[in-house]
Amino acid sequence: MRVNLYSDTQTRPTEGMRRAMAEAEVGDEQRGLDPTVTLLQERVADLLGHERGLFLPSGTMCNAIAFRLHVRPGGDEVILDRTSHPIVAEAGGPAFLSGAMLAEVDGDGGRFTAAQVEAAIRQPDRYLPRTRLVSVEQTTNLAGGRVWPLEQLDAVLATARAHGLRAHLDGARLLNAVVASGVKASRYASGFDSAWLDFSKGLGAPVGAVLCGSGELIEEAWRYKQMWGGALRQGGVLAAACLYALDHHVERLAEDHENAKLLAEGLGVEEPETNIVIAELPDAGERKARLVEQGVEASVIAPGRLRFVTHLDVDRAGVEHAVRAFAA
Repeated sequence: MRVNLYSDTQTRPTEGMRRAMAEAEVGDEQRGLDPTVTLLQERVADLLGHERGLFLPSGTMCNAIAFRLHVRPGGDEVILDRTSHPIVAEAGGPAFLSGAMLAEVDGDGGRFTAAQVEAAIRQPDRYLPRTRLVSVEQTTNLAGGRVWPLEQLDAVLATARAHGLRAHLDGARLLNAVVASGVKASRYASGFDSAWLDFSKGLGAPVGAVLCGSGELIEEAWRYKQMWGGALRQGGVLAAACLYALDHHVERLAEDHENAKLLAEGLGVEEPETNIVIAELPDAGERKARLVEQGVEASVIAPGRLRFVTHLDVDRAGVEHAVRAFAA
C-alpha cells in the first residue's frame, strides 16, 4: 500500500469531477464569455461575502496579485506570520513582483495578535518603510492547520483599520476552518479587502483558485492576471472541477479532520484542529526516508519537523498503514 500524506495538493480528480470537466460549457474566459468560469466566480464571491471574484490558476497567484494591488513598490511593508506562504513558498515573489518588505511576526501556531500588529506598525518617518498591509493565513499551514478564532481575527482587523491599513486573507484552506469551526466563510472573509479560496488542496480539484474583492479591485486584478500570463481561454474545463468540489467535497473535509486526529493519536503527537499533523522529531529527515520505504510519503517542513496532511485520496485504512509504518 502507498499512502501519500505529503500534502493535500496531491489529490487527483474523482470520476465525478472528471465527468463534470468533460461536460463543461466553455467559452473564452479572457473575454468574459465562459459561463462556467463566470458561475464559479459569482459563487465564490457570494460565499466569501465580496462583490466580485476572479478565477486564477493558483493560490500563489492570488497572493501575488493581491499584494501588488495593496502595496506600492518602493518601501511599503506587509505584516504577516513568519511561517506564512508568501514568506516560505513563493520564491521571493512579494519582493520581486511588488517591491514589498515583509515584517515577520512570530504568532502562536501561525496566528498573531492585535498587540503584535500594533507593535509592528511603523511610525511615519522618511527613514522607515511604510506599513501598508496585514496578511492572514486561514488555516495556518506550516504551523499545523490551526484555525483563527473569530475574536482574535476581528481584533487584528480592527487594529489594521484603526491605522488605515489594508487587509488580505490567504484562504488556501479556508473551508477546512469553516468545517472545523462551524463559522460561515463570509464571516471569516468579508472583513478583508481581498480574500481567496483554493480548490487544488482539500477540495480535490486539479488546479485553480478564486480571488475576491470589490468590483474596482477585481477589475484592476484582471490587469495583472493578463500581465502575468494568467488568462485561460476555455477555462470552464477547470472551473467545472471547482464547482463540482463546492457541491460534493466541502462537507467531506470533516473526514480528513477525523483521519488527521486518528493519525496524530497513532503517532503520539498533538491532536490537530484540521487536516495537518506535525511531528517534532530530531531525525525527521531520516524518518521520512524510512517511511518512504514503507510506502508512506510525508514532508520535512523544517529541521526536526515532519508534516503529514490528510485528504480525500487517503482513507482510514491508509492512515492506519501510516501509523504502523511510523511505529516500524
